[in-house]
Amino acid sequence: MLRRLIAFRSVLLASGLAVLTPTLALAQDGGVNGANTAWILTATALVLFMTLPGLALFYGGLVRSNNVLSVLMHCFAIACLVSVLWLVAGYSIAFGSGGALNQWWGGLDKAMLAGVGMDTTSGDLPESVFFMFQMTFAIITPALIVGAYPERIKFGAVLLFTALWLLLVYAPVTHWVWGGGWLADRNVMDFAGGLVVHATAGTAAIVLALALGARKGFPGDVSPPHNPGMTMIGAAMLWVGWYGFNGGSALAADGAAGMAITVTHISAATAALTWMLVEWIKLGKPSLIGTVTGAIAGLATITPASGFIGPVGALAYGIVAGIVCYIAVQLIKQKLKIDDSLDVFAVHGVGGILGTLLAALFASPALGGFGYGEGMTMTSQFTVQVIGVVSVVAYTAIVSLIIIKVTQAVAGLRSSEEEETMGLDLSEHGERGYSL
Repeated sequence: MLRRLIAFRSVLLASGLAVLTPTLALAQDGGVNGANTAWILTATALVLFMTLPGLALFYGGLVRSNNVLSVLMHCFAIACLVSVLWLVAGYSIAFGSGGALNQWWGGLDKAMLAGVGMDTTSGDLPESVFFMFQMTFAIITPALIVGAYPERIKFGAVLLFTALWLLLVYAPVTHWVWGGGWLADRNVMDFAGGLVVHATAGTAAIVLALALGARKGFPGDVSPPHNPGMTMIGAAMLWVGWYGFNGGSALAADGAAGMAITVTHISAATAALTWMLVEWIKLGKPSLIGTVTGAIAGLATITPASGFIGPVGALAYGIVAGIVCYIAVQLIKQKLKIDDSLDVFAVHGVGGILGTLLAALFASPALGGFGYGEGMTMTSQFTVQVIGVVSVVAYTAIVSLIIIKVTQAVAGLRSSEEEETMGLDLSEHGERGYSL
């Protein structure tokens, strides 16, 4: 992560925009910066708020009423499980030193937060604060995958898949990009998780959707979202939480964080309007579900570039996200007949990949961006972005498929037809979301 900050600072200095980062989190004396620490503590709470309750409500409103509790349970249980695994080994794999294998993984030197005390710092932050901030990213990433498998997966499979996926996919990829690994050495641009979060979650989602098979009646006879209002509330919480997601990734209370939040908001608003307009033209009526999905697409797409582009770029990101992700939803469900139930790949996967690639273009000062790292040009940066996308998607797909096979053998994967008809709320958890 410090390499990411150093690279980001060099970009700003090279572009003459160092004025934006007067308090960048790179303390030379190892001291703690109180303002930066306070902001990252706040950002940590905001990012956890994205999963609990934001993502849970967003997804919960999109399923049938007899599956709403199962979705909430998935998100809540994943948050708890990942928190423990992040302490045990995940953080170390992502941000440890790694020794001779540092290009690929961080090792286990920081397992159980070994060597991390109240006085240990990461840059000018207490390392415990940095640990917690990164934990919230680790929580939301596998929680995003929940949207690929609602209404038809065994709860035990959710837990086993999540545990293995966090340690074998998320943590290593995080190390590659943010922990000083091989993609960090190549100056890949991923400010807040286009590759680390959205590309990995989206890819795993499409692989898991294919392995599970479609819901009964898909695509022509699938029940509509049972509570669009719940989904809108969840989307609003995600939008607010995303300020911590992207703004917090500056790791400082400064102009870089402020600009990241600004472009995040502009992209989300523009994408929501774009999706709404496209839907209005094609279907004759603008829907609430479509409009809030557009906002999430704008948020996911801007994430990797939020620290590298300006407001004009954010407008362009929002327009492109609204159009491309809308098309991706139709293509995956209607043309390819893949039941990625809540559009994880079309919105997060496609959005994250698209935003990662476009960062090489819109980081250009000519387009209002903050420039490139030392020795990098638009062409060389785009090449690095492509390498990052291809490697992360390929690795995630292969390892996710292996994890699915292991999960199938150990815990089973799909619920029975009778359980799916009953709904997972009763069949898996013995509870009802509504008693009317």
